[in-house]
Amino acid sequence: MITTLLAFLLTLGVLVVIHEYGHYRVALACGVKVLRFSVGFGRVLWRRQATPDSTEFVLCALPLGGYVRMLDEREGNVPAAMLDQAFNRKSLRQRTAIVAAGPLANLLLAVLLFAAAHWIGIEEPKALMAPPPAASLAAQAGLRGGDWIRAASQGEDESWVELQSVSDLRWQLTQSAMQRGRLQLQVTDRDGRGSRSLTVDFSGIDPREVDAGFVRKAGFGSLASEPVLGEVRAGGPAAQAGLQPGDRVLSIDGQAIDDGNLVVRAVRASVVEGQARAQLWRVQRSGQVLELQVQPRVVTEGKQSFGRIDAVPGQAPEMVTVQLGPWEGLQRGITRTWDLSVLTVQMLGRMLIGEASLKNLSGPITIADFAGQSIAQGLPYYLGFLALVSVSLGVLNLLPLPMLDGGHLMYYIFEAITGRPVSDLWLARLQRGGIAVLLMMMSVALFNDVARLLGLH
Repeated sequence: MITTLLAFLLTLGVLVVIHEYGHYRVALACGVKVLRFSVGFGRVLWRRQATPDSTEFVLCALPLGGYVRMLDEREGNVPAAMLDQAFNRKSLRQRTAIVAAGPLANLLLAVLLFAAAHWIGIEEPKALMAPPPAASLAAQAGLRGGDWIRAASQGEDESWVELQSVSDLRWQLTQSAMQRGRLQLQVTDRDGRGSRSLTVDFSGIDPREVDAGFVRKAGFGSLASEPVLGEVRAGGPAAQAGLQPGDRVLSIDGQAIDDGNLVVRAVRASVVEGQARAQLWRVQRSGQVLELQVQPRVVTEGKQSFGRIDAVPGQAPEMVTVQLGPWEGLQRGITRTWDLSVLTVQMLGRMLIGEASLKNLSGPITIADFAGQSIAQGLPYYLGFLALVSVSLGVLNLLPLPMLDGGHLMYYIFEAITGRPVSDLWLARLQRGGIAVLLMMMSVALFNDVARLLGLH
């Protein structure tokens, strides 16, 4: 819990400082006097000001954001001698640059973080797939258990992209699903032999289904795993049946087992109408084949009941190290930041018109949870997570909503077209509307957080 909280505060702190520093540096470059640089809101916990005329740097009690306060005639009297340092006196081009600098700083940070993660090297699961569920898109495409997905191609252009890990595969799947396109996959067996091509057709997919669990529902969520038992919990159904760690499962009720995921499916499917039926297991132990009667227990979650034997039914997936050189890592950072930005805009647009689920909105609880998980996995994972949130912050701040940087840029576009600024009356109206939209988005995000926490999503 402490690790999660600290990781969350570190994430917010880094992203807020970089965002506001973008505004701050460009404001100074444009000759604007910056009065205060604040990280957080509310009561001031720490302050530093070198001289009475310099910028005041403060840290406040509520760390959910920050701001840069600049000299501006709209916010108070400005001495005549300092009018040339007021924000509102600067040219339209300068004001636009100052406002845009915050989101752009977040996007630049994302590029560097993605690059750094790949320079260090990330341990990720190899795209070696488990047998897909029978009715899934993966099964319809012809994917088989033990297939190693090596490359992908969007559309019909035959431009293949090498997939270095399962993360690359999930990215390609999500992009194709959002575009309702066809994704071509090049696969081999687990040893790299027998190359063949598959086509996954997403044309019939409702974009509202594309959420955090979409890849799993499409049949690509499970990785190949040797059907060798890991930990067997004392007193559980597996231990009572005589199963031991290291047992290789050969079959369950006559069905051949060649992957740990098939063990999970067979055990879960043992419950029929709320009752678990006994299963006949054939396992190999120290060169001998044993037959054991296993009686799963019934577990109920919500309206669903399934079987469980209190044992780890498989080994950890095979891992690969994804590490790139200086230039390749930077290219990956630029590409990933651009692709994520485009995907975020597409997702927000489709949520707005009802073509994507509002369940995709996440709030501080989910961010904190993922921050804690990523920092526990190591520095490269945390850098990747930080980059992902930085992209989201940069893109969201560019939305044309009052209260956000994008709202101010929208005002400047109006000013550039008409030659006059937005009137105070309309500013007030748009401000109220923007606050209402932001509160609604925050409410939905927080509801989604709580629903995920309770297992309702």
